[in-house]
Amino acid sequence: METLNLSIALSDNERTRPIAQGRFQPQGVRLIPTVVHPSEMFWRQLKFGDFDISEMSLSSLFIATARGDRNWVALPIYTSRSFFHTNILVRADRGIAHPQDLRGKRVGVPEYQQTAALWSRGILEHEFGVPARDIEWFMERGPDKSHGGATGFQPPPGVRLNQIPPSTNIGEMLVSGELDATLLYLNNRNLVDRSTLDLSAHEVIQPLFPDKPAETRRYYAKTGIYPINHAVVIKRSLHERHPWLALNLFHAFVAAKKEVERDTAETLQSYFDTGLIDPAGRQGLQADPKGYGMKASRKVIETIAQYLHEQGLTERRIAVEEVFAPSTLEI
Repeated sequence: METLNLSIALSDNERTRPIAQGRFQPQGVRLIPTVVHPSEMFWRQLKFGDFDISEMSLSSLFIATARGDRNWVALPIYTSRSFFHTNILVRADRGIAHPQDLRGKRVGVPEYQQTAALWSRGILEHEFGVPARDIEWFMERGPDKSHGGATGFQPPPGVRLNQIPPSTNIGEMLVSGELDATLLYLNNRNLVDRSTLDLSAHEVIQPLFPDKPAETRRYYAKTGIYPINHAVVIKRSLHERHPWLALNLFHAFVAAKKEVERDTAETLQSYFDTGLIDPAGRQGLQADPKGYGMKASRKVIETIAQYLHEQGLTERRIAVEEVFAPSTLEI
């Protein structure tokens, strides 16, 4: 079989590093890696299609699919997941002690359609009774360098969404008091995000959930959901020419993940340290909460599709089968 030379874009984290460093190559493929911040990576892929393979924002991928863009095929390889709502930051002088206190407040968001923001809004609504229309939103990314600029984003009906001027950003507006809170804060340098301030240096900025592990345990125990925001995608044209590529890539990423997690004790300890699992429940872990494959993740992926439709970002609920490679649906 001829070896394919394919470009791949990855973020820098423990699960992608073995692939980016070339320690794992799919059979029949030589991967040529580029390590790039996800904010920039997704914009480049959605607007220019720079890479054959990459990580991808699941919300933007579903939105693109809903609007007829079928340039990408997803694989159930999840390179980033987090309990995003526990990252909400608030000004301590605005009377925001509980999620319900966000009603009527001015809240920043790097990009309204990004998956981390989608999860936080969905959890605010379903867990705490605060729908997106009860908040006034301020978005940092402009249409020229945003995922939404490439997918035709328009604010959903009933949502108050303001564009932050290019002369400022979320960090500066939080510190100055022009914003009351932010759903997410990204200050890693890249071509898309503009905030640079270290908010930890400003005591007035505090987490909405002071005990993040406790909220993580509560939410996971109730829902069984460990939110996903990145999957891996390949160009559909490439998948159609080489359908075997999907599972070969999947096996390489699984092997890389196993290398990272081969010490079971360290893996479990990381779950306890992040609060995903109460240390008292050490013996109750039956499956890998970070597992790859559709069987381990269908509920989470279908929740993304549900939230996108509920929040007015897709006109219909997109089926998993429309987005993911057929050969990966049963693994």
